[in-house]
Amino acid sequence: MDNLEQLVAAAVADFSQANEPARLEEAKARYLGKDGSLTALLKGLGKLPAEERKSAGAAINVAKDRVEAALTARRDALREAALQLQLAAEALDVTLPGRGQAPGGLHPVIRTLERVEHLFRSIGFDVAEGPEIESDWHNFTALNTPEKHPARSMHDTFYLQDGAGRVETDVLLRTHTSPVQIRTMLAHVEKYKHLDTMPEIRVICPGRVYRVDSDATHSPMFHQVEGLWVGEDVSFADLKGVVADFLRRFFESDDLKVRFRPSFFPFTEPSAEIDVAFMSGPLEGRWLEIAGCGMVHPNVLRFGGIDPERYTGFAFGMGPDRLTMLRYGINDLRLFFEGDLRFLNQFN
Repeated sequence: MDNLEQLVAAAVADFSQANEPARLEEAKARYLGKDGSLTALLKGLGKLPAEERKSAGAAINVAKDRVEAALTARRDALREAALQLQLAAEALDVTLPGRGQAPGGLHPVIRTLERVEHLFRSIGFDVAEGPEIESDWHNFTALNTPEKHPARSMHDTFYLQDGAGRVETDVLLRTHTSPVQIRTMLAHVEKYKHLDTMPEIRVICPGRVYRVDSDATHSPMFHQVEGLWVGEDVSFADLKGVVADFLRRFFESDDLKVRFRPSFFPFTEPSAEIDVAFMSGPLEGRWLEIAGCGMVHPNVLRFGGIDPERYTGFAFGMGPDRLTMLRYGINDLRLFFEGDLRFLNQFN
């Protein structure tokens, strides 16, 4: 019995000195493991005389229970100590105000696109969309852009590759949203082919477009909004009225000056650049190019399935990114695409 008391005392001392779980398990093995001291005593019971075996076994089991109780107590103590250390390291001051959840907001360009759509819907225009991966025919040929036109240069256009890495000259990322105009005309003609007189087409075509260009005022990916109005007796006067009214409403300025300057585009004839001049603010009196426009070229109408002898139309195209920069006083286009929250939070 004295040996058992010494063994229990030694076990309790070893357990109390173990300051981490691994050390505690090593101490446990010395007493309760397969080759431990108490295990050896239990295995030796069979060698004792029968009259001593019962009392010795009972004493050993009591000692074993005391050792296991000491082991459990030390495990709990180590676990509690570890928890307290963790809590101290992750201390939380519940009296501090909560961080809350920062409100999100629309990107400034999306705000502009929604504003443009709202203003044109208010005068009877629908919104049309189309694929960003286009065919050469929709992007160039149907828009009166011949095969050798500079716009087809790989310097200006992103062509796609086939599975073997060869450039697919018939498949590209659209360079403008004008292909949507062609698709809209073809679908419109098909829908109303049973009628003697085709209803008017009045749509705007917003979306992303792609060109090989990148600097403070250009991006390889940018946005464009184009408009199309086709019907009987649609004139350049209608074009001027619609565009000038839109720009004054968009910039909320009745004294905004708008001028149409002769230009050239293969898909319109006659064509014009649209400039604006603000009468107040940092850009006061300065003319800024804002869009391009013109009467839809007869060849484009034919590609769209429309008789140019009976119907006329106008088209225009402008950059929502540019409109956003002017509306909010932003001087670098790249800010729109860098994801800097310091910039974007201003619009929330």
